[in-house]
Amino acid sequence: MDQRWTNLLRETQAVHKLPTLQKFCPFPTPLAENPITPYKSKAADLMLNDRSPCADHLAGFREALIDAGPLAQWRETYKGGPLGQDFEDSFACYEILGRDAPFATDQMRGFVLYFPAGLHYPWHHHPAEELYLVVAGQGEFAISGEEPRMLSSGNTIYHRSNIPHALTTHDQPIMTYVLWRGDLTTKPVLTAPEVLL
Repeated sequence: MDQRWTNLLRETQAVHKLPTLQKFCPFPTPLAENPITPYKSKAADLMLNDRSPCADHLAGFREALIDAGPLAQWRETYKGGPLGQDFEDSFACYEILGRDAPFATDQMRGFVLYFPAGLHYPWHHHPAEELYLVVAGQGEFAISGEEPRMLSSGNTIYHRSNIPHALTTHDQPIMTYVLWRGDLTTKPVLTAPEVLL
């Protein structure tokens, strides 16, 4: 296995020792090496060239995510959907742990998600419970029925199953590590406006 994957695995294991992540989803074992075919989306370069502010204890993880980027199978979750090409060209994501990841497990899924400054990730929901760890940068997180919160590197936020949530970046991009537990196969669904009323 490429040393860049090995380094990312080591850094990911270290991040899972953070109390909030440990409580939500202990690091899965055993893991199986899963050969993947690299695929680079248009949005990938946005993350690979970014050096947004990052908490010291997450700097190694951020660098490992970027270093492994050229080996990754970048996802196009909303390709051809109603969000349009501009959103798709800005939505950068690849899986680290899980079903379609270089480190395979059926216990959880772990992704890196990146958005440039000035992007709105519309209201959506999914059966999986979700935890975001902000690795670098800053973003405004909204959950249906709650006041939006601005989170920075080192902060986390939890999304309950099927509760609509959204994310908006302002003057900074954001890099996040996203964990799923529970239903690991149902994709996100854009939330109809009436659900939020």
